[in-house]
Amino acid sequence: MFDLDRDDDEDEDGRSAQDSWTLLILVLMYEHLQGESSRWKPYLDVLPSSFDTPMFWAPDELAELQASALVGKVGKEEADRMIRTKVVSVIREHENVFFPPGTRRLDDEELFALAHRMGSTIMAYAFDLENDEDGEDNDEDDEWVEDREDKTMLGMVPMADMLNADAVFNAHINHGKDTLTATALRTIRAGEEILNFYGPLSSAELLRRYGYVTQNHSRYDVVELPWALVEQEVRARVAGNMADADWAKVRRLVESDDEFEEAFVLERSSEDPDATGQVNGEAVFEGLPDELGRQFRGLLKAIKKVGNVEMAVQALEDKEMRKGLYLQCVLSALRAREQQYATTLEEDDKLLDGACEGRRRMAIWVRRGEKQLLREAQSWIRRQSDEDWAPPAKKRRL
Repeated sequence: MFDLDRDDDEDEDGRSAQDSWTLLILVLMYEHLQGESSRWKPYLDVLPSSFDTPMFWAPDELAELQASALVGKVGKEEADRMIRTKVVSVIREHENVFFPPGTRRLDDEELFALAHRMGSTIMAYAFDLENDEDGEDNDEDDEWVEDREDKTMLGMVPMADMLNADAVFNAHINHGKDTLTATALRTIRAGEEILNFYGPLSSAELLRRYGYVTQNHSRYDVVELPWALVEQEVRARVAGNMADADWAKVRRLVESDDEFEEAFVLERSSEDPDATGQVNGEAVFEGLPDELGRQFRGLLKAIKKVGNVEMAVQALEDKEMRKGLYLQCVLSALRAREQQYATTLEEDDKLLDGACEGRRRMAIWVRRGEKQLLREAQSWIRRQSDEDWAPPAKKRRL
């Protein structure tokens, strides 16, 4: 829900410092609590009071996401901690400011619920009010800032926030010095919806941030491949006889690398939207992350160093052997990753063809997209293997 991947700095008094998110949450909560006296009341009244972002899902609804990495990114506990330290504590210290005379003062549970609502409102409707890292005006190259950072100023802009968004769009929000303007990118016919662009977000990220999914965003779907699945395949094929204590040394060597990754993101290659907001061509899976190959080689080196295992030594010296081993291990890891989901891709397709609706349908769409990408990655590896074993006359260059 919120941008939680950062440290909680403290001010001189030892309290958690405020950031653009919590400041705007406090402002919106203040205006809401002022009731009829708030100049923002007409605007606040048209904003939604409930959301379909996973932050608000029940446990059985979250379970429909199955093995999607989205489950671990909902961040309910972290959001509660942030609200407790940066929002509720401030309101409690200044109740005479937040609660008008004669009004009932909300209890902590009610404040938490209101803070979550306002945080979700910001996620869905707020604008980043800076064009680039330097905050300089650049109307010609202005773009939506996809990753909101601590110091990026956030603001609510009535009317400009009424646009929905999709991966195929027909309008663009332009940042001026004191204004935001919506510019049509192509002819928009009467009755046609005006659509903005939130960036190349996967179905999972679109659901996490905004509470909806679209078919057009599936081209940007991603899936995480845990390193542990690749690692266990390497051990089984290369170092099956290695003692557990020695294998622990191998793992420590690999994980001591500053660039060690616990999981690798698989994604397709896709063209950027053109000047009219349309995307041409298919999104295609074209290869494994370079970092995965580097970490695989580092694992072989660690095995050689700890146990001087013959197969690891041969793979390090023979490029073709190493590539074959790499593809075999990753292929098996991809199969294992797909098996972590409770349903198959085909079963999900049947469910989507049926009468499932609402949050369950969105969850199925997310997990189905991840399985599809896993299948495409497996097919890509098989093609690489077929090319390696093809007769020279038929073999294509990689």
